Amino acid sequence: MELLKKRIAEDGSCYPGGILKVDSFINHQMDPVLMKSIGVEFVKRFASTGVNKIMTIEASGIAPAIMTGYLLDLPVVFAKKKSPRTIKNAISTTVHSFTKDREYEVVISADFLTPEDKVLFIDDFLAYGNAALGILDLIRQSGATLVGMGFIIEKILSEGKR
Repeated sequence: MELLKKRIAEDGSCYPGGILKVDSFINHQMDPVLMKSIGVEFVKRFASTGVNKIMTIEASGIAPAIMTGYLLDLPVVFAKKKSPRTIKNAISTTVHSFTKDREYEVVISADFLTPEDKVLFIDDFLAYGNAALGILDLIRQSGATLVGMGFIIEKILSEGKR
């Protein structure tokens, strides 16, 4: 995606430890035109998979997941990093955040992730694959099926694609 490459080159910043800062257009302040273009790209790649639900982990994956869900006319569900007292039928797993270097318990209601669901996981980064592994665990626990994963940026020098 040329638009994304251009924005990373012009507005992204690299920090020690392999951190790519894209907060001015992806994960703090968001560029809705860029998010729509990203959603269009995910639709091109995954529309034929039989997907019926988009999934992400809060917070940076929500914008591209919403845009993809909007374009495919599908619901979007996100795993929460804190379990609200009101959640029923919770399933959870632990995910290590590369950026924050800490563990999170992520939770989702089994009411929103069922064995009938064919899930497309969307997120901002693929670095070491920790979020993806967590989502796979939630999908396994729910009995749903993973049909694909889409990431805005892959850190190719990391091990996430394994």
